[in-house]
Amino acid sequence: MRLDKFLAETGMGSRKEAKQLLKKKLVTVNDQVVKDGKIQIDEKKDIVKFAGEELTYQKYYYYMLHKPQGVISATEDKWDQTVVDLLRDEDYREDLFPVGRLDKDTEGLLLLTNDGQLAHQLLSPKKHVDKEYVATVQGIVTDQDILQFAAGFALTNKELVKSSELMIDAINEEEEQSEIRLIIQEGKFHQVKRMFEAVDKKVIYLKRLRMGNLWLDEELELGEYRALTEKEIEGLKMNR
Repeated sequence: MRLDKFLAETGMGSRKEAKQLLKKKLVTVNDQVVKDGKIQIDEKKDIVKFAGEELTYQKYYYYMLHKPQGVISATEDKWDQTVVDLLRDEDYREDLFPVGRLDKDTEGLLLLTNDGQLAHQLLSPKKHVDKEYVATVQGIVTDQDILQFAAGFALTNKELVKSSELMIDAINEEEEQSEIRLIIQEGKFHQVKRMFEAVDKKVIYLKRLRMGNLWLDEELELGEYRALTEKEIEGLKMNR
């Protein structure tokens, strides 16, 4: 890896800014001052220091975000705040992106990473990775709905959805509302909302709790995020 890229990757600014640091003789490689950002280093073996402090290279980053409503699951948007905008300056990286998407009015677990291979594995329909949601539905969810969801069925546009697990947590007869949990293994556009529309009901609140074996940290407030633990990262990779 080029030294200037290494410096940029370890949070020392852009490559242009890294070059300025090199000119000021603030960077050493294996205790030797280096001014040329084009030199190749071994990021795993060489010891790079800035102003005497050793820099640690990290290739992949993984953040768990408790996405709030009103925020877009994208890296940039001309009109709305994006999930990447919620990152602090010290955690922001241009290569971070959300794994899949949650609708603008949907809350819950969203993974931000720069690990494209893991993202592909988590989103691939062939891998059958569970996505678990909790929702408030306008309408009374019935045992017949549970059976229909378990069998798989066609949406209103004739698009087929695969078998899913629908569970009823509570029924409010007076308000004609149902509190449910749903586990799906697909990620079609507005899928959960469209599934309930197909059975003449409407989702009025939706939150994702889990992706694979990664559960939303209950201590994270809406809009907050944290780095995944090594155990959580390994758990996600087991879904490959």
